[in-house]
Amino acid sequence: MKHGKKYQDSAKLIDHLNQYDPDQACNLVVQTGKAKFDETVEISVRLGVDPRHADQQVRGAVVLPHGTGRTIRVLVIAKGARADEAAAAGADYVGAEDMIAKIQNENWFDFDVCVATPDMMGLVGRIGRVLGPKGLMPNPKSGTVTMDVAKAITEIKAGKVEYRLDKTAIIHCPIGKVSFGAEKLQENLAALMDAIIKAKPAAAKGVYIRSLYLSSTMGPSVRVNPLKF
Repeated sequence: MKHGKKYQDSAKLIDHLNQYDPDQACNLVVQTGKAKFDETVEISVRLGVDPRHADQQVRGAVVLPHGTGRTIRVLVIAKGARADEAAAAGADYVGAEDMIAKIQNENWFDFDVCVATPDMMGLVGRIGRVLGPKGLMPNPKSGTVTMDVAKAITEIKAGKVEYRLDKTAIIHCPIGKVSFGAEKLQENLAALMDAIIKAKPAAAKGVYIRSLYLSSTMGPSVRVNPLKF
């Protein structure tokens, strides 16, 4: 792949054979984030688990200390008092059968997170095939299936992120924006890695964190020393 001049200049600042400490890595990501827009900073963590086995899945959610820098649009599927609570808590969209129909008939996906009360999951299950592939299906493990919709909305708006193992045993997750600066990014990184380590499956054997990389949207990746976590 041929990269542009900005990328090539940024890549010269990084020794790709070196594993950097978290503070050094965050500094480098900020230095190399040279796009005209505020780039998102993401981690890619390769874990020593087998995602084909149900007892080795790694999934959860954590509220980052400094948020993600994104404006999150929240859809809540609820009725009655719970729907009123959701609206009062700042949900962008609230509904039940009407929202399900809108998604089914209009292919509407103008939201980033879907929260549902447990009694509505039978209804939500009808559109599971379209929500699932987009990562929008409510799930108790990520706190998006709950009766306390107000708390869920507050946490999501404050910067709650969901991490999930993919088929190649890698977790990709945003930890903020280049504009945050190295210190805030490092604190977000530490919070996320702490959650991933605590989520280690009992069935996992050997080295748990195989490799860890940080990168901005348009910048080169920086290898982080996993032993620092």
